[in-house]
Amino acid sequence: MASHDIPSPASGGRDLPVSGLTRGFAAAVRPVTAAAIETDVDRLTASEVRVPAGDVEIPGYRARPNQSGKFPVVLVVQEIFGVHEYIKDVCRRFAKLGYCAIAVEMFARQGDVSKLASIDEIRKIVARVPDAQVMSDLDAAVAWAVKESSGDPDRVVLTGFCWGGRVAWLYAAHNPALKAAGAWYGRLEGDRTPLMPRHPIDVAGSLRAPVLGLYGGKDAGIPLDSVERMRAALKAAGNPSEIIVYPEAGHAFHADYRPSYDPEAAKDGWNKLTAFFEKHLS
Repeated sequence: MASHDIPSPASGGRDLPVSGLTRGFAAAVRPVTAAAIETDVDRLTASEVRVPAGDVEIPGYRARPNQSGKFPVVLVVQEIFGVHEYIKDVCRRFAKLGYCAIAVEMFARQGDVSKLASIDEIRKIVARVPDAQVMSDLDAAVAWAVKESSGDPDRVVLTGFCWGGRVAWLYAAHNPALKAAGAWYGRLEGDRTPLMPRHPIDVAGSLRAPVLGLYGGKDAGIPLDSVERMRAALKAAGNPSEIIVYPEAGHAFHADYRPSYDPEAAKDGWNKLTAFFEKHLS
């Protein structure tokens, strides 16, 4: 039997701009293409949750098998559009494979991006999100999954998309308990600021878990020379992480609800990522 229960907000702590997750897809990505995958909740426990993090409770989405036992934890890190239907569906896809999957709203303190139709407006909110806050909130998500959702603390992995792809590399350098990470077309280089003091290329020599990077050869926002510099940095550090480039794919090629979706690259990347996780969790 599937669960869709949404817990009521807990009292205490300070209020957040985002008190719950968006229903359906974010405004900025509509209309949604017909290719959007819908994963059912049969034999899953799937619901919105609230994760304590410091003095707040962050909204999130959790999906896991509806059975007893301990499950490997996969953190699913959103694009700039927040935890909308696509990210929830990815959680359900992992749950079907036996994971406790959790995605927490990374921008909850800064603002609600789900109702904004302009990418420029969204970027203004996202630019205010400190990397240190993101790392801490992901730690809180792991702790919640272990305590409240039958997560196994010794089997934790992470995957992120676009904005979350950059986070995947950073979290692999942050959490020594992480077993592996998957970065879908996450930015590798950029300007350093007080809120974003390091980028993936800066942590290539200090990764604590192997990362599988999945990139598009026609991604206008992440040029191939940036990918090659990251490969070189990983090689120089003797790091076992791997980057795969799909020559004909562009940015967001896994995003089945957008015109950028490349079914062949998305399927191959998913299969490679799940095999990568299985290898490092065994």
